[in-house]
Amino acid sequence: MTTATADLQLMAHLMRRAGFGANRSQLETYAEKGYDETVSELLNPDSRSEMGDDLIRRYHHEQSGMMGQISPGTYWLYKMTTSSDALQEKMSLFWHGIFATGYPKITNGKVLSDQIRMFRRYGMGSFRTLLLELARDPSMIVWLDNHDNHKGAINENFGRELLELFSMGVGNYSEDDIKEASRAFTGWTIGNREYMALRAERDSIWPYGRISWHFEFDENDHDDGEKEFLGQRGNFDGEEIVDIICRQPATAAFIARHMYHFFVADEPPVPQWPYVEPQDPEAIEILSKAYFESDYDIGHMLHVLFTSEFFKSQDSWYARVKSPAEIVTGVLRLTGEFHRPKRQIVERQQQMTWMGQYLINPPSVEGWHEGLEWIDTGTFVERLNFASSQLGNTDHPGVRSIIERVATNGGSSVGPAELVDRCLDEIGMIAVSDDTRASLVDYAASGGELVAGPELSSENRERVAELLQMIAATHEFQRA
Repeated sequence: MTTATADLQLMAHLMRRAGFGANRSQLETYAEKGYDETVSELLNPDSRSEMGDDLIRRYHHEQSGMMGQISPGTYWLYKMTTSSDALQEKMSLFWHGIFATGYPKITNGKVLSDQIRMFRRYGMGSFRTLLLELARDPSMIVWLDNHDNHKGAINENFGRELLELFSMGVGNYSEDDIKEASRAFTGWTIGNREYMALRAERDSIWPYGRISWHFEFDENDHDDGEKEFLGQRGNFDGEEIVDIICRQPATAAFIARHMYHFFVADEPPVPQWPYVEPQDPEAIEILSKAYFESDYDIGHMLHVLFTSEFFKSQDSWYARVKSPAEIVTGVLRLTGEFHRPKRQIVERQQQMTWMGQYLINPPSVEGWHEGLEWIDTGTFVERLNFASSQLGNTDHPGVRSIIERVATNGGSSVGPAELVDRCLDEIGMIAVSDDTRASLVDYAASGGELVAGPELSSENRERVAELLQMIAATHEFQRA
C-alpha cells in the first residue's frame, strides 16, 4: 500500500466515523488539507449548507407543524443527507441514542424535532450546558414525567434517568441521591400544557396547542429545602445538581465510554457496563482526562479521540456495525437521490425503520442496543436490499457520477481486478478482505474487460452498477 493510499484510507475511516462516509473525490480534497487540519475543520466548520426548510416545507406541508409521527424523522433524514456539517448531525444522532425520547408518549413531533435542534446547538460544547438544556427541554420533561414532580410529592423518573442513563451509570449513586436530585428539579415544568385543565388560564392548550410547549420554572412548586446529594449538602436546585454531577469521575468515564462505543468500536449495551470492563480502559482514561482538562467540553474530547492512536489504528477500522441511520444516510449521500425534496423520503425513513431504527421513536429510555444487535435475519436482508437497490439505480445522479469516474479514469479498457478496485475506491476507499476481493473479481471477470471511455454503453453502465450492488452486500460496507 502506498503512502497516498494509506492516507486516503485513514481519511475514509475518519469520515465514516465523524460523518456518513465520503467518495473518492471528497477524500482526496480532505487528504490535501491533511488529517489534523481536516479534524479541526470538522469540529469548527466555517459554514453550513443543507436543504433549506423553505424548500422542504413547500413539498411537505406537514413538516411545518410536525404533529405527526413520521414527519420529524423524515425531516431529520433530509438534514443528515444534505448537510455539509455531517459531524453535527452525527453528534445529534449520538445524543438521541443516549437521551432517548420518543413519539408514543409525547405525541408531538415538533417538540421532538426541537430537541434534535437543541442537540445540534449544544451537542459539541459544554456537557454541563447540554444537561441543563436537556432538563429544560419540553419533550424530556414530559417523557420522564418531570411535570408531575412536585414539592412534597416527588416523581423520581427524571432524577433516576439523569443519573443512571444520562451521566454516571449504575453503581455510582444511591437511591437517596435519586430522591434528592428529584427534589432539586421540582418546579421544572412546561407551560401551555393540556393535562391540568383545572389551571386553565395558565395551562390552557389554546390558542397554539401542544406545539407551544415551553420550559417554565414554577417557584411555588420548587422544594428549596436542604438536600444531601453525592455526599454534599446544600439548598440545591437543578443547576447545582448538574454542577455536582459534572464534577464526578464516573461522569467523565461514562461519557468517554459512550464516545468510544459510538466512534471507535462496539461496546456491550449500557446495562452491562457495571459488570463488563471497557475493551480499552486506557482509551477511556485518555478521554476522561480530556473531559476534565477542558471543563467538560465535548468538542475537545472529540478532538482528542479523532487524533488518538487508538482511533487511527487499523484495529478500529470496520470495528463498528453501522446503525440503520448510518447505512441509509451514507448511501443517500453517495447516490444524491435527494438533491431536491421528493415523496420517496418517507419510503427511505420507513426502510430505516424496517432495519430496526425508527428515528424519534426509540424502543425505550435506554435507546437502541447497537453493534451486532442491529443484525438479525430480517433486518440484515433489509440492509442489503436497500443498499444494493440504491447503488444499482443508474437514475440517481450520484450513481451516474460514480460510474463515469470508474469508466473514464484513463485507458480504453479496464480489467476485472482494476474494475473492482476502482469501484471500491469511488464509494469511499472501502478496504475489503482478500477473500471478499477475490469473490468480487470473479464476479467482475464474468463479463470480461470493461470497454471504458466517455461514451460508455448502457450494458457496461449496468455492469458497473451491478458490481456496486455486490460491494454494498459485503461485510465491510455494512460496518464503519
